[in-house]
Amino acid sequence: MNKPVPQAPGMLGEFQRFLTKTNAIALAIGVIIGGASTKLVSALVEDLINPLIGKVLAGLDLASLKVSLGQGMVDGKATDLYLKYGHFISTIVDFIIVMAVVYILIKIFAKDMLDK
Repeated sequence: MNKPVPQAPGMLGEFQRFLTKTNAIALAIGVIIGGASTKLVSALVEDLINPLIGKVLAGLDLASLKVSLGQGMVDGKATDLYLKYGHFISTIVDFIIVMAVVYILIKIFAKDMLDK
């Protein structure tokens, strides 16, 4: 037996209805969990996967791979310019793992929703 949630009057009540009808709270929780998960996956890639790849590649640090583009001017100062493709590859690995985790979670929750 579900009792209706008492509504606050006026603008506060409108805001309360907005939060409950649009699932804004669930969305906010999802964003917070997503941010924390991204940090976790980034640590996984940087601290575990990249060193393993480095071991396979004879001690090479994947994130440090780069090609020199020569000298250039940045903010009025001469500096070395690099194409940091190793960092980009590391970021792609990070992205693929995040997407795999999201896919698995969606499959789990979608199955749970279909069972109800």
